[in-house]
Order: sequence, then structure tokens, then C-alpha cells
Amino acid sequence: MCADLVWYVAYGSNLARERFSCYLAGGRPEGATRHYTGCRDARPARDEKAVTLPGGVYFAFNSLTWGGGMAFYDAELPGRTAARAYLVTREQFCDVMAQEMRREAGADHDLSQALATGRQRIGPGHYETVLKVGERDGHPMLTFTAPHGAGRAVLNAPSAPYLTMLARGLRDAHGWRTGQVASYLRACPGARGVWSAPAISALLRRADAAAAASAPRASLQAMFAAFRPGPGLPLEPAAG
Repeated sequence: MCADLVWYVAYGSNLARERFSCYLAGGRPEGATRHYTGCRDARPARDEKAVTLPGGVYFAFNSLTWGGGMAFYDAELPGRTAARAYLVTREQFCDVMAQEMRREAGADHDLSQALATGRQRIGPGHYETVLKVGERDGHPMLTFTAPHGAGRAVLNAPSAPYLTMLARGLRDAHGWRTGQVASYLRACPGARGVWSAPAISALLRRADAAAAASAPRASLQAMFAAFRPGPGLPLEPAAG
């Protein structure tokens, strides 16, 4: 089973490639309070595609990693969901799902029910209901979400760092402009009425400004780190 490939379809913060890489290889994504252990197989995804799904995203419950509501997929909501599909092994898919539930990686779940019927509840957790949302290039497209839809969830607005990470993923995966990202996120249940499009746009502008300000410093640090004195070049100025 572990050798088979599946498309893991991300619709939340894993839209951002930098964030998803922490699930595969381990690490702590920017803005998060948690370090991820990574998958048993830490190799990067074999391929990735920007995709859309019928339905919508809502924010609910409370994230111990980001604070505020977490993103969930509900196929019954109106509209379309912007997502990113990563081609990974079934083993990696199972390990990503385990990390979402703060469990140890290593369980190889039998996903045959999800593949046959389109839905399978692996466990009681918020992210342990596996959905088959399509097929691509001969491989099933799978995601995981809560066992119920937005109508039965305890809605909760997402935090600023979490929204920023989602926004980065949407721009990176789909090439959306800031205004389109802001309009999409502010309309999601849980965010609606709490986050406005101008407020989300302001978040992105601040994040872009911070990234631009840190880039020159990072480049300068890399230049000095790479510098090695040549033969006969003193490390200290000569005395006298």
C-alpha cells in the first residue's frame, strides 16, 4: 500500500508549499508555535497542481498551533474551494493526517472504504474523515476534514498568522492578487463578519513589507557566511 501514490488535496494552510514541507521533512513553519516531526518518508511531493473543488471552506474550533479557528472543507457549501494537490505516497498521506491530529506518524490506514465510496472516518478527530474528491493522472485525490459540515460546527474566526499563511498559499498556488485572496477568505463561514477584505489585504501588505525588509539582511548574512579569506589574506588588519 505504501508504494501507491495519491494526491493529497490541501485547502488550508498546507496550500503554502513552505508550510507543507514541514509535514514531510519536519520543522516549524513561520508564525506557528509547533514543531512538526515529519513523515517516515521525508522526500518532497512528486508533483503538485492547483485545483478547485465544489463546496467551500469554513473556520471552526480552536487551533493549538495558530490560535483561532481552523480551516475545514464542506462539499455542501455553495461556491468553489481553491486547493493545491500534492502527489505523495499513501504512507506520507497517513503521516500528514496523523500530524494534523498531533499523533505519532507511522500508522498505515486502510483507505479502501474512502477509495470505494468517497468517504471514510478513520478516527474521532477533527481531521480524520477522509474524502475522495476526484482522480487525476490515474491517482485518487484525497483530503481530510471534520466528520460534519459547517452547519454543525462551532464556528470560530481564524487568527492573523493563520490567515496570512492561507493567503500566501492561495497566491503561490493560484496566482491570485491580494484583493481576490481577501475576498475569498472573508466570505468563508467563521471569518465572515469578523475579518473584512480590507483587513485581510492589510495583513498581506504587512507580511510583504516584512519579507522585503528581511530579504536584504538575509542576503548580506549569506554573503558574509560564504566569504572565505584567500591565501595570504589576513583575517585581522596588520598592527603598526
